[in-house]
This record gives sequence, structure tokens and C-alpha cells, in this order.
Amino acid sequence: MASSTDAPRVFERRNPVTGEVATTTPAASVADANAACDAAAAAFPAWSAMGPNARRALLMKAATALEGRAADFVQAMMTEIGATEGWARFNLALAAGMVREAAALTTQITGEVIPSDKPGCVAMALREPVGVMLGIAPWNAPIILGVRALAVPLACGNTVVLKASEQCPRTHSIIVEAFAEAGLPEGAVSLVTNAPEDAAEIVGALIDNRHVRRINFTGSTHVGRIIAQRAAGHLKPVLLELGGKAPLIILDDADLDEAVKAAAFGAFMNQGQICMSTERIIVVESVADAFAAKFKEKVSSMAVGDPREGKTPLGAVVDQKTVDCVRGLIDDALAHGAEQLVGGDANGVLMPAHVIDRVTPEMRLFRDESFGPVVGVIRARDEAHAIELANDTEYGLSASVFTRDTARGLRVARQVQSGICHINGPTVHDEAQMPFGGMKASGYGRFGGKAGIDAFTELRWITIETQPGHFPI
Repeated sequence: MASSTDAPRVFERRNPVTGEVATTTPAASVADANAACDAAAAAFPAWSAMGPNARRALLMKAATALEGRAADFVQAMMTEIGATEGWARFNLALAAGMVREAAALTTQITGEVIPSDKPGCVAMALREPVGVMLGIAPWNAPIILGVRALAVPLACGNTVVLKASEQCPRTHSIIVEAFAEAGLPEGAVSLVTNAPEDAAEIVGALIDNRHVRRINFTGSTHVGRIIAQRAAGHLKPVLLELGGKAPLIILDDADLDEAVKAAAFGAFMNQGQICMSTERIIVVESVADAFAAKFKEKVSSMAVGDPREGKTPLGAVVDQKTVDCVRGLIDDALAHGAEQLVGGDANGVLMPAHVIDRVTPEMRLFRDESFGPVVGVIRARDEAHAIELANDTEYGLSASVFTRDTARGLRVARQVQSGICHINGPTVHDEAQMPFGGMKASGYGRFGGKAGIDAFTELRWITIETQPGHFPI
């Protein structure tokens, strides 16, 4: 939008349900982005030198401060992305847990003494803070993923620049306000909010900034590739958690009632707008008809409605573009012989759940990430074919397998090409202490727990000589 030389630029985020202005937020310039990096760099020496228990105490206060802003978070998520109150409160609960888990890690950033072949040499491997981290967070689970970009990096002694999503800038701003309220020093967490049309320029400037040492990004595979390529020019490591096309495999001995519950949750929680969402249900042919009948009945009972009223399990998708994308995938599948078991017309961004049966690998719905309220049912000949179908994708984030034989489930899980696989559980499952991330086009690196320490520290080799040296020259 237009701006004068006297007033800072701002941008508007509109409520996807009503079309009204949800929030008005500062639109950062490249100079603003660089200033945020300068502030983070200035804060790094003191923050990294702070004792682990001092950092722990401040992070614990930050978790409490986040919880104290529950009403603000609910309002922001409802108006900015059309979220239900339940989804907002779930986001907040898990995010606060992530901060407390990160706080517990401050004394777990350990090293080791490694035996040296050189007499009198004490050799150590030490983990140390890296410096300024750039965290780029998405809109779909904004509190969880915004906090995840901050918590473990801060616990490790780094400072962070958070690049907020253009679709939920107020939600991400509240996170930074809570950390400041908790008493973290100025600059330990810096925020950058930018207008959508400036995204490429601002992100590029942040990656290029000399103070930024590492980047973590959660979002689409398309954008993740661009970020990784830009960072590679500076030899800056990147942690990427990208798209998914999660398969839920149902074997011939599965408990179908349990599979139905998990599939409905995994496919339609937050209207399917989760990186781990169940996008492909791969069911062995011998039980496919029975599963399809039960699943149709379950999903048919899941109504969609205005998230502000909170009376339905499904709310709004984030924008009309999502509706059009999902509709295109459905139409393509139906045109190529698939069968719609559940579905209906969208009312603006209120789109009902869709179940499309007899999806095949030739259909776009089998391959393209929908990130919306649709799931395809694919029929497999047997276990081996189910595994083959599950792996027939560029993605590899989450997966699940249903069988009454847990040993069989483990055997299948270990053949599925995904960073995460659950046996007799939904594809959507997140815990702060777990190593979270994918493979293939779903990215690389791991958030969470001790794996996060690996991602957000430098491993250094340091020696101490305790005897006089003897050298050949």
C-alpha cells in the first residue's frame, strides 16, 4: 500500500471468513531487516555467556508469559487465519510445552573427552552457540511453529531473528512480546514483519546478512528450495521442514475402527492444513470396502462452519486459493475415474471435508500436496504394494501403519521412507522432545529435543597440551 516519507509503511491482513481487516502491521524495509540482525548480533555476547540456569529461568518465564496471552492468541488466530478457538488453544499449549522442554535442555548441551594418541594431549569435543539464527515460520500452526523457531536456539545460547508470516503477523508478534515480557534481554529475539509483495527481498536480505549464521525454515518445498539455494551461496547451514503427502497404511489385519478415527483426525484436523496431515489412505484391497464404508460414515458427520461460532469440527481454510487448489485436485481425480464418497460445495473459505476413493498414482491428488480438507483412498493389492505406494512420492515427512501385529507394523514402518512413522496412531503427532523432521523433498535436519541441540550449536574440537612438546623439526 502507498506510504508517505513521514509515515512508516504498513500492510493489512484480512480475515479470510469476513474479508474485514484483521490486523495492520509494520512493513519492514531491507534497512529494518538488517537493523533486526544488528540487534540480535549485539545481544549475542551477553546471552551466550549467560549461565544455563539463568537462561532456563527466563525461558520458563517466557512459557508462562505465552500462556498469559491466551485470549490475544485466540483472537489473532481467529481473525488472521480463520482458526477455531480449539486449534488456537492447542497451539498455545504445545508451544508453551516446547519452551519448557527447551528450558530443560540448557544443562544438556554437553561435550566429551576423546582419547588422543598424542601423549599428554587432552582432547575435547564441545558444543557452543553459533550466533544469530534466522527463523522463518509459517501461518498454519503459527504459535507452535513460531515458538519452535525460537526455543531451542535460545536455549543453546543463540539469539534469533524471527521472520513472521505475512498471513499471521499479529500472532507471531505476540510471541515476541511474551518473550520480552519474560525478561529476555533486548535483541535476544528480534521480529521482522513484511508486506507480502516484499517477501522475497526481505528474506533474501536476512539470509545475506553477515550476522546471520544459520537459518531454520518451515513452509513449502518450493520456497524451501529457494532459501536453501540462497543460503548455499554463503555456505550457511539450513534446517528445512517442508511439505508432505503423508500416507496412512491400513493392512488386512488392522483394527478398522481405530484406523477410521486416526484417519479422520489426521486428514481433517485444522482442515488438513498441517504438514503431517494424512493426504493418502493406502488400504489393502481385502478390507478396503469395509474401511471405506466406516470412513464415509465418520467423515459425513464432521460438519464445517464459521470458526467464530465454534460449533463444528471443521472451520475455514486460510484463503480462496486453497479452495481452488483443492477443488482442482478433486476434479482431476474424478475426471480420471475416482469416486467421491464425501464432499460438497464450499461457501467461501468454508469448505467441507472430501473423501475421494479409488485414487491412483496417475492422478494429481496422489502426488500434489493439497494442504486442505481432502484425502484420497488408494487401494493396494497387499502389504508390499502398500509400501510401494507409500514411497511413491517426492515427500517423506510423516506416515503411519495400522495392524494388530506390532512386529509387522515395525517391519513396515522401517520400510517407509519418512522422517516420522507411527504404528496404530495418526500421522499428526508432535511432542516437544522428539526429533521432528523429514527426508526427501520434506527437508532435512531435526527440530526438537537433543536433536535440536545438534542443529543449533557448533561442535568444536579443543585440545590442551599437558607435557612438553616433541616435534620432528
